[in-house]
Amino acid sequence: MHVLVTGGHGYLGSAVCRALRMAGHSVSVLSRTGAGIDIRDRGAVAAYVREGDFDAVCHLAAATRTRDSAVEPLAYFDVNAGGTLNLLLALRRPVPFVLASSSVVYGGRHAGALSEDLDPRPEGPYAASKATAEQMVTACAATGAVGAVVLRYFNVSGAVDGRGDTDTTRIIPNVFRAITGELPHVTINGDGSATRDFVHVADAADAMVKAVEGARLGEHRTYNVGSGTGVSMAEIIKCAEEVTGRSVPVRHNPPKPEPLRLVADVSRARVGLEWEPHRSRVDGILTDAWAAWHHTQQV
Repeated sequence: MHVLVTGGHGYLGSAVCRALRMAGHSVSVLSRTGAGIDIRDRGAVAAYVREGDFDAVCHLAAATRTRDSAVEPLAYFDVNAGGTLNLLLALRRPVPFVLASSSVVYGGRHAGALSEDLDPRPEGPYAASKATAEQMVTACAATGAVGAVVLRYFNVSGAVDGRGDTDTTRIIPNVFRAITGELPHVTINGDGSATRDFVHVADAADAMVKAVEGARLGEHRTYNVGSGTGVSMAEIIKCAEEVTGRSVPVRHNPPKPEPLRLVADVSRARVGLEWEPHRSRVDGILTDAWAAWHHTQQV
């Protein structure tokens, strides 16, 4: 298949492009840094899609920072919801369409293992904009215009081909920044017992390949993409010290009113996508992430 990947120059997007090519597909990337096209530009998106006549779409282009969305809510709806609308409107024939969504659509009022059967309870503009994008894709699939798969990603981490996560709003990059002296310390809430689900970026990319290959026109399916295993913030820090051989300076803030444990139920993806998070042990994630981070610091 000739697959269009929006946001294909990003952290997850570049891993998806690599995985698609390794699976034998050809890939074109729509992005501001590559094609010079903004997903918000409806005319430019339509022209690019029309010219490419793609066999499938993997839609990853998005604004993703929860705190920033509270400051610029309309910008987040413009990119995440409006951009998805522009892409769907641009399609000229029925194709598989995979949307990269996020576990944030579940909100913070559920606890424990999160299954796709839970009602989304988005909190804040970022989560709401992703939930809106999901709804548009679902409605479009009902008309037969696409074969839709929504992947709700949990905390994508690790590295592929030396490219790791550099988003300084996330825990692992900040642990490395504290190790290397870029930060005086990493900050965690309470005693660090809050537990989250971390999935290796290579596993996350493989899930998208399986989704685009398995999408069926007129159908809509939603899958969690996580490790299915919880890791506490304290465990992240301890494992990082073991992997790097360096200590991590930590400052503890007062506890926040947040769920103690948020972990993906990935049983549906195991069956429906025939997918397994083989690389998503926390030590492997941190080993790969540190190698990429350390290499970048040395260049």
